[in-house]
Amino acid sequence: MSTVTKGDDRKSFAETALRLSGKSEEEAKRTGVLDRADDQVEALFAPQYQTVSSPVHKAVWEKRVPIELFAPPPLEPAPCDQAMERCVEIVRQRRLSNRLLDDNGKLHPDLLAELAEAGYWGMLIDPKYGGQGAPFSHFAPFLTRVATYDPMTAGLASVHGCIGAVDPVRTFGTEEQKQRFLPKLASGETLSAFALTEPCAGSDLTALRTRAELKGDYFEVTGEKLFITNAIPGRTIGLVVILDGKPAVLIAELPKQENDEFQIVPYGLYALKNAHNNGLRFDKFRIPKENLLVPPIGDGLTIAYHGLNLGRLALCANSAGTMRILLANMLPWAAFRRTYGQAINTRELVKRRIARMAALIVGCDALVAWGSWLIDQGYRGELECVIAKIFGSEALKEAAIDLFMKTHGGRSFLHGHIFGDHIYDFLAPCIYEGEGEMLGLAFFKTLVKNHGMTYFEPIGRTLQESGIRDFNPMNPLHTWALRKPLLAYTKWAVGQKFGGRERPALPTMDPKLADHVDFALSQFERYAMEISSTMRKHQLKLADRQCRMAEISQRVQDTVTILVTALWASQQKEEASVAAGDLLCQDLRRKITGEHPTDRYFRDTARLADIIIEGGFQAIAGAPQAEILKRYEP
Repeated sequence: MSTVTKGDDRKSFAETALRLSGKSEEEAKRTGVLDRADDQVEALFAPQYQTVSSPVHKAVWEKRVPIELFAPPPLEPAPCDQAMERCVEIVRQRRLSNRLLDDNGKLHPDLLAELAEAGYWGMLIDPKYGGQGAPFSHFAPFLTRVATYDPMTAGLASVHGCIGAVDPVRTFGTEEQKQRFLPKLASGETLSAFALTEPCAGSDLTALRTRAELKGDYFEVTGEKLFITNAIPGRTIGLVVILDGKPAVLIAELPKQENDEFQIVPYGLYALKNAHNNGLRFDKFRIPKENLLVPPIGDGLTIAYHGLNLGRLALCANSAGTMRILLANMLPWAAFRRTYGQAINTRELVKRRIARMAALIVGCDALVAWGSWLIDQGYRGELECVIAKIFGSEALKEAAIDLFMKTHGGRSFLHGHIFGDHIYDFLAPCIYEGEGEMLGLAFFKTLVKNHGMTYFEPIGRTLQESGIRDFNPMNPLHTWALRKPLLAYTKWAVGQKFGGRERPALPTMDPKLADHVDFALSQFERYAMEISSTMRKHQLKLADRQCRMAEISQRVQDTVTILVTALWASQQKEEASVAAGDLLCQDLRRKITGEHPTDRYFRDTARLADIIIEGGFQAIAGAPQAEILKRYEP
């Protein structure tokens, strides 16, 4: 996936494009470092599971949408299921008895210990090391169930297992390292975090300043980390440092007490207030040299990038559970609150909100089921997991503010109200695991990378080698110099325009859902040429056209969500789930086409809301309902 220049100086596609476009040496080099790290993660996967072979990439660039890769089969029972049931019941009982938090408003240590005994912290760890060995297709919906009772408890499972120390050790650790760390991580003897972000290094990971230096049998680490969730004394962390000029990951066991080498840096943080989130300061902090993780290819950034997709799916799963809480608490309020003598759950506007919330929940459930199945199949899932993360975070934001808050009105801001007490937790997913719009740009760049390397990079290199600054297609010398790369691109474009696309056979399904699938397939037929035309139009300046890239990226993401949701809903037997899937697809189609909602659409939303109000949406069955605050006599 990398391009080769003179000698052994390997340049990534992004770095090459930026250099050819005249960007600064620093920007090209820094971007190239991140792009090569992405290439190195890609190389860890078998060719048939890399991004160019992924469902989304195939749907856009190949002649046939592999519809069979967008419809996961129903889950089969797994050995981990019994432990999962115990864990859900523990969280449920503690939620009902108000025993989730300690006196400081953090998840209670007794809760963490009780979950440890039930196997919670070892869900993703192989039984060989004391874990449950859960497939990710079971783990992700399990997080949704836990989040339905407490989103923060579910979030800690993701921090620990997906983006904490668990994934780096189980993926990149030697057998000795696995034997040493994984049993303690599985048992809950120690919980974990991943220390990557620094005061000067957020999305730009090339700005890392924390450094490690080998001193005999130990590394000495000096530097500071910021926004590290689940980081307190006594925890185990994956620590990203600069070692010999390159990023590296050390597994650090934090001491149980602060000392001259290690201090906690506390600060106020509104989001995730029920979990510990701290800065970490190191001054010649000693870590045994045998704690260095060595990936088979690349460096520490390869390790840091690897677990991101698991975290993104987990975020979407958590959002699905959180929205269940919100919807479950909209219903009693909408039945209680009366205006002009009628409960507001009879009002069309409120019904639309109820139905829309159910649609968002179904969309998240569909994306989680699909993405986690692909992970289990061996796919990297880069494009697919980004879609789930962006959709899940934006859905939760809309659900909390536009649907939940507006329905509850001024009571939303009372102390003790779900919205007022947790608003920052509802917004934080838009930032965590990658800010949404920036991830959308990354999605676009990943989607076009292979096409750009195949057809556009040769043109750029030829222009550079020929000394042509401003290409003029009317100049025969210019066209002659570019004859080979232009011919290759022309053959591809002609094939796209006249070669036709094969329409896959659809499974038997509800006609409304089948129509949504057909719409998605029609959209995919257009994207390859549209994207390529955009690349051709802006050429090396495309990197500066962020708004155009974001707009196209979002349309592709929405089309994928339509296809996945329609296929998932077609497998559901419950009327409300099918109707909610249809509703979400209608909403996304209008977003793409710019059409206005029809009267039929409003009737559909009211009908779905009535089903939910009457208890016909099992997704929210058992979700806890808070007391209505500041009651009044109707």
